[in-house]
Formats: sequence, structure tokens, C-alpha cells
Amino acid sequence: MSEREHILERVRAAIKSVPAIELHGHSIKLGYADGALTIEGEVADIAKKKLCLEAAASVPGIAGIVDRLHVRPATHMGDREIRDHVREVLLGEPAFADMAIGEIDREKRRTLRQPPGVSAEITSEVHDGVVTLTGSVPGLVEKRLAGALVWWVPGVRDVVNGLAVDPPEAESEAGLTDAVRVVLEKDPFVNDAQIRVRSHMTSVMLSGLVPSESECHMAELDAWSIFGVDKVINRIQVHR
Repeated sequence: MSEREHILERVRAAIKSVPAIELHGHSIKLGYADGALTIEGEVADIAKKKLCLEAAASVPGIAGIVDRLHVRPATHMGDREIRDHVREVLLGEPAFADMAIGEIDREKRRTLRQPPGVSAEITSEVHDGVVTLTGSVPGLVEKRLAGALVWWVPGVRDVVNGLAVDPPEAESEAGLTDAVRVVLEKDPFVNDAQIRVRSHMTSVMLSGLVPSESECHMAELDAWSIFGVDKVINRIQVHR
């Protein structure tokens, strides 16, 4: 067995060893060259996507990952329809009210809103269900909120959050916790008042009480959707 085949076999084993990934019915293709692993295909949700990437990155010999792994959307939409939803979400979010909002369609940028004298700006582009965000925002909370809100759009297969933070802001556990709390508060299907959040490095722990399994699962996916979160420990209890 060549070195390439050996590494690919170890990556497959690492992915299969994580029970939560559950690849039944989903196909993943792997490639490897010069230390870079290419991983592509579809998985059920954002949690499984991040778990796959984390498992692959843990294999010795992987110097970098080319991420082409997408989430299979519950609702299939064309790029135009996704773009309409993303536009509505970004323009309607109060936290972005003082920011410029734009979109790229067929390689042409269109300004949707341009408040006078502002430098903060979010531009979205949709291609094959993948939404790319570019521009700059004033803080990591805004960057993370933008990404999470776009993940909620039906039909989205992936979000590439390329928003810069200006002025630069250092990553912190307190900042990550704040971002999770903000996103949970924005989710109309989650009662964030009953959920506690703690962060350690790139790991988030959720605890508290919710009335249904669906709300518990939704809160966990909200945490997974946040830029910079690599692990979610869900200790939320369901009470009826």
C-alpha cells in the first residue's frame, strides 16, 4: 500500500469511527496529494460536516484540507431563490442596519443598501447552493451572526464566511459564548432563556431545559453553524 493509500485509509477509518457522523445514505469522496486532503460530497447537516472535517484533520500527514463537503438541503432551491432569501435576511437583520449590504449576481456587484459614511459592508454571492460572504464587519459577533443567519436559509448547501473584522478582534471564549447566545436569541424556534452556554477554546457546551427534542436539536445545530465552533457538547434536557 502506497503512502497516499495508507493516509486515505486512515482518514476513512477516522471518519467512520465517529458515531455521530452517520454516513448512511451519504457519499464522501477523498483525494490526497502533497499533504493536502480533498474531501467532497454531501452530509445531512452542518454538525456532520464539521465532525467529518475534524476527524480528517486529526490524521497524521494531513497538512491541509480542501473543503468541498456540502450539506444536503431539506428544501431544494435554485441560486436565484436562495439569493432572494439571503438578501431578505441580511437587509432585515437589525444588527446590520447601519451596514452596507450588497450581492454579486453573474459576477456583477449590486448595492442593496449604502448608508452614508459607513465602512462596514456585507456582500453575498450564491453559486450552486453555496453562499460566500465577503466584506468587513465591526466585530466577531457580527461575522458569526451573519454566517449563522445564512445557514438558516432553505436550500443553502454551504456557507463560506470570508467576512473580515475591522478593526481586528482577538478570538476569546467570552466572545464565542456571546455569539452563541446572540444566535440562539435570534432563532424563533428556540427559547434561549432556558439554555445556558459555556465555551472553551473552539468547543461550546449547551445545557438547560427545553420542551421538545426538536428544539434541543435546533439549538445544537445553531451552535454548530457558528464560525469557529469545532465541537458542540449538548447537555440540554428535554422536559414535557
